[in-house]
Amino acid sequence: MDGIYASFPPDFLWGAAASSYQIEGATTEGGRGEGIWDRFCKVPGAVRNGESGAIACDFFHRYPDDVRLMRELGLDAFRFSVSWPRILPEGRGRIEPRGLDFYDRLVDELLSADIRPFLNLFHWDLPQRLEDEGGWTNRATAEAFVELAEAVAARLGDRVTDWSTHNEPWCAAWLGYGYGEHAPGRKSRIDAVAAAHHLLLSHGLAVEAIRREARDPQVGIILDAWPAYPATDDPADAVAAQSVDALRNRFFFDGALLGKYPDDALELLAPIAPPIREGDMAALSPRLDWVGVNNYSRTVVRANPDGGEPFEMPAANGNLTAMGWEVYPSGLYDVLTHVHRAYAPASIYVTENGAAFPDIQGHDGAVRDPERIEYLGSYLEAVAQALDEGVPIRGYFVWSLLDNFEWSLGYGRRFGIVYVDYPTQERIPKSSFTWYRDLIAAVRVDTRRVG
Repeated sequence: MDGIYASFPPDFLWGAAASSYQIEGATTEGGRGEGIWDRFCKVPGAVRNGESGAIACDFFHRYPDDVRLMRELGLDAFRFSVSWPRILPEGRGRIEPRGLDFYDRLVDELLSADIRPFLNLFHWDLPQRLEDEGGWTNRATAEAFVELAEAVAARLGDRVTDWSTHNEPWCAAWLGYGYGEHAPGRKSRIDAVAAAHHLLLSHGLAVEAIRREARDPQVGIILDAWPAYPATDDPADAVAAQSVDALRNRFFFDGALLGKYPDDALELLAPIAPPIREGDMAALSPRLDWVGVNNYSRTVVRANPDGGEPFEMPAANGNLTAMGWEVYPSGLYDVLTHVHRAYAPASIYVTENGAAFPDIQGHDGAVRDPERIEYLGSYLEAVAQALDEGVPIRGYFVWSLLDNFEWSLGYGRRFGIVYVDYPTQERIPKSSFTWYRDLIAAVRVDTRRVG
């Protein structure tokens, strides 16, 4: 890693990320309403061991201690999301002041520790009341999202500069409405496509609301990119990979950043076209100050000889994380350079990157995770390579600060650089925490010396 220090400019932001439902807990406190994950976790078999985010990391009560950990780590920024049902318990209308009070205290705690809050409005915890009315398949949900943006920006926009509307709308649309793996658990391709369009529409409407309410905001969207590669040199595999890329990646990047959906995506979706109305495409693609890229791995694709859905092939090198995802840092480099060439955003942040491994406490109480250190180091080398080639990357956020509730996998996967002993809520920094802390400090020393 020594050779990459000079690649990172002095103003490069070093951060960590988390999301509301995964860490906060306190799901019945402070007037919070029911969210779709509260309901989904009660469905038998939906979540590993019937677990839920009802307690999670108890961040709602323990955030001052966690901010002290962030300060010890040397973070410049912390990316977090707000809980929509904590602020608007019915999804629209009545604002719960105690919900806003919590985020008000969190922002002040971060700022007092010289940590920039990167606030994300939606990380999948839709109020159940809105889902009962159709959820993201209902255009009215996009309009309700504006109320959330207005309420949060009006309260926190005097202190929060860095805003994003959505985290990974592909996951919210397809895992939640298409494949049934996430809340609300629907299995309908037509619902997934409608949800995808309304998520992007809500993004565009919320950007304008944030700019109305907040003071000099920098606004972006966070998109997850899983680059698709053909399994062989067969032209059919190349076509298959292109089709996967169209629906998995370019539908969202092109929509938000170019104001159009890719022709090949629309052709693939012809029987279940997105419900586009006049003016939608302009509305969902406002000018953005930055784009967030989440990347963990890649997809290797092979054509289906029967003409059906392409096959996703197992990793060629066999080097997998606990999620079964291939360790492939070149994919992050490919994503960053492609986003720069294809969309030319003013700024890019790597808003999520990390890995789950089967971490355990040793007899001495320590948690050693050399695999995660190796993973993070290799992906940061990919970031450095992209920086050296002129890609305007402004910061990097490790996923995640804490072990947390990992959606349908419950507490069975650990992504954190801080180990959480869930029964006691004890925080134990892993060896990757120390590594990341020392890396941040070393880069700062090196950039000051070079400068």
